[in-house]
Amino acid sequence: MADLFLIEFKGHRKEYFLNKYYHDINKNDNVIIQAERGEDAGIVKQQIGSDAKINTSSRPRSILRPASEEDIARIKEIQEQEAQYKKEVIRIIRRHGLVMKVVDVELQFDGNKMTVFFTADQRVDFRALVKELASAYKTRIEMRQIGVRDEARRVGGYGICGKEQCCSSFLTKFTPISTQDARVQDLPLNPSKLSGNCGRLLCCLKYEVDIYKQTKSKFPHPGKFVSTIKGEGFLERVDYFREEAIIKNSEGEIFRVSADEINKAEDRQETEASSIAIPEVSAYDESKQIEAASEEELKKLDEPDSD
Repeated sequence: MADLFLIEFKGHRKEYFLNKYYHDINKNDNVIIQAERGEDAGIVKQQIGSDAKINTSSRPRSILRPASEEDIARIKEIQEQEAQYKKEVIRIIRRHGLVMKVVDVELQFDGNKMTVFFTADQRVDFRALVKELASAYKTRIEMRQIGVRDEARRVGGYGICGKEQCCSSFLTKFTPISTQDARVQDLPLNPSKLSGNCGRLLCCLKYEVDIYKQTKSKFPHPGKFVSTIKGEGFLERVDYFREEAIIKNSEGEIFRVSADEINKAEDRQETEASSIAIPEVSAYDESKQIEAASEEELKKLDEPDSD
């Protein structure tokens, strides 16, 4: 069986292709591949092992050849054309009075297709626009409406962590994310802290949420009075990284215990006889000192993407 490769195109779009003609190709090489109609150009990102499981609904198409010097010159020419065409398409759209935002214009390597990526809040009747674009550029026009997450992926950029956006680097698909994922991780419910460049919830909120859920399930809720092998006190918070509960006793002393060191059978509420008072502000409450968003603002973050 021919080797399978992951090829990346403009806008961080990635697809699998077979090297059925057994070309000598390496990572980061420019290659010409078989498109749906004609030829397109991409960059080799990874060779896929024969035992790897990939999600694809159809048989991968073929890598036709490594890009020659002439092909690479053509790729650079296309990139310049795309930048110019984008400006022209925006002007034409304004003339038609259409409420839409052009995110990107992408030309197929052989010139047989031009794809206009756009975002819009409402459905757009662009039939007249397509006719004018096809007449002006003498090629097949495809209008593709995308969501804000895909817009961020195509534009690229860096997250608040200082690293390249996950969607532009390694994520191949988006998973549903909700503010409940932030609540599970005890994060401040502040949109400016939880949102990515797309204005939606950060993709990374999903990475560790399962670990937080598993660790939380091992401990009583913060604020409960517990008995441990090291003494009694109120559970202030859980240190998820060390899987330890932070306890404060009647003398105001702080100590740590693991889940196995807590006697859950003797958990008691504040209403039971105890000389210890729950502190008004504890370490567990620190995240709440950041101004939280209203429920209406949080609901907007939870709305599913339209793409």
